Amino acid sequence: MSECPCGSKLQYSQCCEPIIKGEQLAKTAEQLMRSRYSAYVMKELDHIYQSTHPGKREDYDEKGTRSWSEKSKWEGLDIISTKDGEENDTTGTVEFIAHFTYRNNKQYHHESADFIKEEGKWYFNEGHMVPQKPVVRENPKVGRNDPCTCGSGLKYKKCCGKEI
Repeated sequence: MSECPCGSKLQYSQCCEPIIKGEQLAKTAEQLMRSRYSAYVMKELDHIYQSTHPGKREDYDEKGTRSWSEKSKWEGLDIISTKDGEENDTTGTVEFIAHFTYRNNKQYHHESADFIKEEGKWYFNEGHMVPQKPVVRENPKVGRNDPCTCGSGLKYKKCCGKEI
């Protein structure tokens, strides 16, 4: 027995595996999202295809998906937020970050995924990349020739800026 890759702290056999194997349906959009992440980790890519809405499957790139799944080291899933997507809903949105290493580079995939439920079954419908938020400085930018912020009286480039 092993812990489920989705981060639920449950055993894989009690969490995402029954959904991936088609033994049970995901009850919520988040549960389907978690099972899709686990499917990437476990290389169970039929689940990725089957859990994609039938109207969106024409865009599915099986070869690219398989390559990404197999060449990545999956390092964790963070669920940022969910909107709707409960058992009695027909639509839901899950914002998540999947952490992985690809070609020796740590990366992340930050997406807002839309799900729809038809005839009692949840499907991934569409995903949108979440743009990185701009960096907002809390203090004013210090120029190389400005006085050093430590109060030494030297120019920044001759004092604390020397370390950079």
